[in-house]
This record gives sequence, structure tokens and C-alpha cells, in this order.
Amino acid sequence: MINESGSINRNDSFDKSPDEFLDKSRKEIEKYGIFALFALIAAILLLSFGLKLVSGILIITGAALGLVVIRKVSSLNSIIKESINSFSSLNERKDDVIIDFSHKIREPLNNLVIVVDMLIESGLQKKQKELLETFIASTNNMVTIVNELTMKSAGNLSFQQRKAIKFNLLSTIQNTIELFNLKDKASIDFILNKKEFSELECFGDPIILKQIFLDLFSTIENQISDRTTKVTINLKKEKETGSESYIGLRIQTDKSIVLIDDTGNERSLAARLIASSNGTFRQEVGNNSSVLNILLPYVSPVTEPKQKIASHKIEELIQKEKTHKEMKDLKILLVEDNLINQKITLLTLKPLVNTIDTAANGKEALDKFGTNNYDLILMNIKMPVMSGLVAAEKIRALESTTNSHVPIIAITANAMIGDKEKCLSAGMDDYISKPYQPAALINKIKNML
Repeated sequence: MINESGSINRNDSFDKSPDEFLDKSRKEIEKYGIFALFALIAAILLLSFGLKLVSGILIITGAALGLVVIRKVSSLNSIIKESINSFSSLNERKDDVIIDFSHKIREPLNNLVIVVDMLIESGLQKKQKELLETFIASTNNMVTIVNELTMKSAGNLSFQQRKAIKFNLLSTIQNTIELFNLKDKASIDFILNKKEFSELECFGDPIILKQIFLDLFSTIENQISDRTTKVTINLKKEKETGSESYIGLRIQTDKSIVLIDDTGNERSLAARLIASSNGTFRQEVGNNSSVLNILLPYVSPVTEPKQKIASHKIEELIQKEKTHKEMKDLKILLVEDNLINQKITLLTLKPLVNTIDTAANGKEALDKFGTNNYDLILMNIKMPVMSGLVAAEKIRALESTTNSHVPIIAITANAMIGDKEKCLSAGMDDYISKPYQPAALINKIKNML
């Protein structure tokens, strides 16, 4: 259990009842997180009325509560890391614990990051600003811990048949590199050669590809200590046989490293994943370099032409209207079931966008989409009644009979490997995982204009 000092009692029986333990710990974290948020939001409002003394007290209170939240999350994270090793044979259960923990912690962390970002720009006194800067540094450390736990889960995911989805190989590998670089003191310098790979789409399981690369990156990192290692990745389409395309992946390092251990009874994760995907690999280890060549088969996507009903003139008018819109003139639909998350996002965007409608789930979003002309949709994923993925698919189905296309950006705490590809496969145009900086969301919106 979590004691009053903000730490977690390690004698609590997590192994016997992980659901009860996680739920009790989550409620404690949410309680302190909500108090911290209310204090910080109240400080913003009071600052606007010039009540600096009261707002300063609230900032100190909110920051202190926020630090308690971070301490509790860190303690809970340590308990989970230790406990999942005790049931290593239950891979599926382990994945569920990590996914549930990652999702539930990212939500309050995201709100704290956004509110503190707004406060730091509100003209604070020196001591208040220094306190918030310390809070931001602690929050960033917590974000790093959650990201590392997400990456750690890649090696623990059990073999299972997942639905094949459409994804871009280049985007998937870039996303994996970005995820790996979230670690503290990353010691790999990546060079991704994009030649002959600008428009390669395929059907398959992007999670397997991410697992392969994360396992290779971890292997490289475990065998180096003295300096940064340069890793060059080249990709190209090797051959096509009917509906299948064979993709060649060439990974080269500037040090002598055995990238895949294929000896003995325990084959490396990368070797097992390549074999399960009907792929092949070969590696050459030299004195000052190593090269790994992987060949993987993927199903080529079938392009389905859209049924065009609207006239060419209407299409030109739609494109012309979109081209000339500024951010303040956008009409945005925010789809978010959590009222606190909804208000935090509105606080971020209201100064920049004049019209923002809200919906509490995917069904409400569909209803509003059918009666309004939106320029952009911000879509949460995990919602009651109808999820964001289903809502996005239905919106794209409705658009398939017209020449319209409303950009959809996924804003979600679903940040495990493969979640981004699921969003893009459902028809969304972009993806941002919580916690995120407000500037990152604003940049993504601007990119859609």
C-alpha cells in the first residue's frame, strides 16, 4: 500500500492480487494529481486578476502535490518492474499489467505537463519559476521512466496472432528509433537511409518489426561501453512474388558486434521473431564493423479507388477553402471522454482557435461530424460507447463517397509499440502520445493546415 510519506509499502501482496494493488495505487495517484491540477489551474486564474500572493501559495502547493505524485509513480513503477519478474511465465498477464500501468499513468502526467507549461509562461516571480522548473525536471524524469517501461515491454510481449494492418515500413522504423532515443544517455547514433523507400506501404504486423529492431538496439547497447556507436540502416524492396513483397533490411555498425545470437537452445528474440515471420537473416562480423542483412516478406496493399460523386468544381472549392484558413479560423472537434483532460486541452487551444466543439465518445463525434463542417478532429482512443479507432474508421467510410477529407490527430495515452500504427491504419493522419508538450500538439495542428 502507499503510506502517508508518498512511498509504497513493498510488503503489500502485489503478486496475489495485482488488479486490486494497481487500482488502489492508481486512485491514490489520481487523488493527489487532481488536487495538484486544481491548485495550479486556480493559480493561473488568480494571476489574471493580479492576486500574486495567493497564486504563489497555490503554485507552491500544486508543485509540492505534483512532486508527491511523481514520487508515488516512481515507487509504483519500481514495484511493477520487480513484480513482473516473479510471474515471467505469464507473458500475456505481464503485458496487461504494463499496458494498464502505462495508460493510467500517462493521463495525469499529461495534465501536469500541460498546466505547468502554461504557468511557466505566465510571468512568475523568480522563486516560483525555479520551483516549477524543478517540478518540470522531475516530471520529465518520470516521463522517461514510463517510456523506458514501454520499451522494456517489447521484449516481454508474447507470440500471438494479431490482425494485419496497413502501415508504412519507414514510418514504423523511424518511430522505433525515436522511442529508443527517449532513454537517458542513449549511446547509438542512427543513420536511416531513405533511398528507394519513399512510398512503401504494406500489410502485416508492425509490432513484430519494432520488436526486432528494439532487440537489436538493446544488443548493440549491451556490447558497447567506451563510445557512441554509429548504426546505419538501409531498406529496399528486394523482390515481389504475386501479392508479397520481400523487404531487405541492412543494419551496419562501426564496431565488431554479434547482432543476433543464433547459437544454443536460447535463440535471441530477434532470431525467433524473424523465423516466426518466415524471414531470413545473415550476418558478417569483422574487426571494426558488423553487418546484418534481414529479408522479411510483407503483403502488398491493394489500392481501392474512391467512389467520386461530388463534382470536380466542388472539390476545387473545398481545397481552396482549406488552403486559406488560418489556425484561429479553424473549427475543431475535440473527442475526449475525461472531463479534466478535455478542459486541459481546451485551455491549451482556446487562445489560438476560436471554435472548438467537444464530444465525450466516438458515437457523439460521429453525430456531430454528420451535422457540422470541421477542419480538424482531435481524437482520443480509449473511450466508452465507441472507441476512437472505430469512430475514425466510420468517418473515413462516410468520406469515401465524397471528395472530402477531415484530418484526424490521435491524442492518446495508448503509447505501447504498435499503437501508432493502429491509429494510422484506422484512417488517422497523425498521432501524439501522452504526455506531450503543448507546443508539440500545436505544431501537429499547423502541419495539417
